[in-house]
Amino acid sequence: MKVVVVGTRGIPNILGGVETHCEELYPRLAAMGHDITIIRRTPYVNEQPPLNEYKGVKLCDVYAPRKKSIEAITHTFLGVLKARSLNPDIVHFHTIGPSLLVPLARLLGMKVVMTHHGPDYDRAKWGKMAKRVLRLSERVSARWSNKIIVISEVIANILSSKYGRTDTTLIYNGVNMPTKSQSRDYLKSLGIGPDDKYVLTIGRFVKEKGFHDLIEAFSRAKVPGYKLVIAGDSDHQDHYSTQLKEQARQHGVVLTGFIKGEKLNEVMSHATLFVLPSYHEGLPIALLEAMSYNLDAIVSDIPANKISALDAADFFPVGNVDALAARLKEKLAAPATPRTYNLTPYDWDHIATQTSELYNSFKK
Repeated sequence: MKVVVVGTRGIPNILGGVETHCEELYPRLAAMGHDITIIRRTPYVNEQPPLNEYKGVKLCDVYAPRKKSIEAITHTFLGVLKARSLNPDIVHFHTIGPSLLVPLARLLGMKVVMTHHGPDYDRAKWGKMAKRVLRLSERVSARWSNKIIVISEVIANILSSKYGRTDTTLIYNGVNMPTKSQSRDYLKSLGIGPDDKYVLTIGRFVKEKGFHDLIEAFSRAKVPGYKLVIAGDSDHQDHYSTQLKEQARQHGVVLTGFIKGEKLNEVMSHATLFVLPSYHEGLPIALLEAMSYNLDAIVSDIPANKISALDAADFFPVGNVDALAARLKEKLAAPATPRTYNLTPYDWDHIATQTSELYNSFKK
């Protein structure tokens, strides 16, 4: 099948859960024989010269304004027009914001698959008007998409109860089983010595990730011998991300910036504990990755984080800083031995097979 992908910033090595999802999924689908083109946003294309292919996936760079409120919708509009010129069998939308333009794709005669990665209108970064638009996007995409993929049962229930869309296909986010790094060279460059222990979190610097709660809780927990490491950064510098970095500096938090590849592998390989204090998630790839490294975990008790492989002692009430501090003290008082989780449902090869089967169903 010839598939054009819109709604993502692009691949490879671009920050974001959806971008990680696409970077893992589409090379596998290309290897299965599908003709895949990903429409990328020009502000995020950093390689020189720009790639036109990555692991069998064609890359097409289309203009996007570097402004949070209009970036996704403007780029998707131009991306849909570009997709039409490529005459695909399917155009595949990711996330509900860009999916406001699903009706346009249908009116231009294209078949649409939409992957719902979570109710983005719950994110704190959006104002009232943006949240209204996102809710509208969810409604029109539920009405107009030929097929919808959901990454969790929580999202399936939302679409069923709100829009009567009961024919969604559940396909989880995935995770690769890593080869752990033995090196500590990058950690040394961060000021983390061979005997230093640390707590890790990963994600974009947006309010719903709850990193401000984690910094405060870590300070209150007073766990000697441990550092806090936050791997990530903001897409768009704003008041929150600036304040978060200042809060981190005041509390001696190690900030790595956006990292991938061997640097991220090293940071994950030597951590003692992974924490995800989010207020909102779809299905958190960062958490799945931490579990693939056998890390003990503390996560907020939002529905999207309630992965069956976790235990009751791994959760704390979202937004409750004192409860998070108490969990940190409990976990770090006697650090757990490496944990083993059942991650079979989150195997990327299985996910690619499921997605391929959904694409091929358009032939029937």
